[in-house]
Amino acid sequence: MLCLFMGLEKLDNFIEALIFASEKSIGVDEIGQVMEGAQLKKLKSEKIKSIIDDIRRKYDSLDLALELVFINGGYQFLTRKEYYPVINQLQIQRSKKKLSQAALETLAIVAYKQPIAKLEIEQIRGVNCDYTVQKLLERELITILGKADTVGRPILYGTSSLFMDYFGINSTLDLPQLSDIQIESNTIGHPKD
Repeated sequence: MLCLFMGLEKLDNFIEALIFASEKSIGVDEIGQVMEGAQLKKLKSEKIKSIIDDIRRKYDSLDLALELVFINGGYQFLTRKEYYPVINQLQIQRSKKKLSQAALETLAIVAYKQPIAKLEIEQIRGVNCDYTVQKLLERELITILGKADTVGRPILYGTSSLFMDYFGINSTLDLPQLSDIQIESNTIGHPKD
């Protein structure tokens, strides 16, 4: 067990370690529960937020490659945007489990139409998507939201919090709006004025 009489200056180190060790974003409430569960100290949300702000300022002042960001309702250490090209190249080289075109299409449909049943996904894509939906569930990019109140009670799917982390967004409202996406037109000859 950890010492109950630990100085307050160590609390920021424990919170920093929690955020760093978390595989996905970690919220203020969860940090408080973990700190209390480890018998460190019961902290109010305001105190945790204050410590997180101090940690964020520390990383900003040191001009490190990492930054502390608020994402998907919690906090996570991420690489600063200016280093994305190098990190992207590393991911390309190491990527063995890239999402297939079918998986990307299915994931986009789920993201924009959730909650959605598999039959609806198949009607939009025009092909069977059993395998693709199963793979997205295994990768935890989509999740089962429940069952529809229609005949047969089909399973409804939606995006997961890992999807939010993976794409670096706070909610599906941060996705590009379909009206913002320009569709290339296939025309022959000169356009009419």
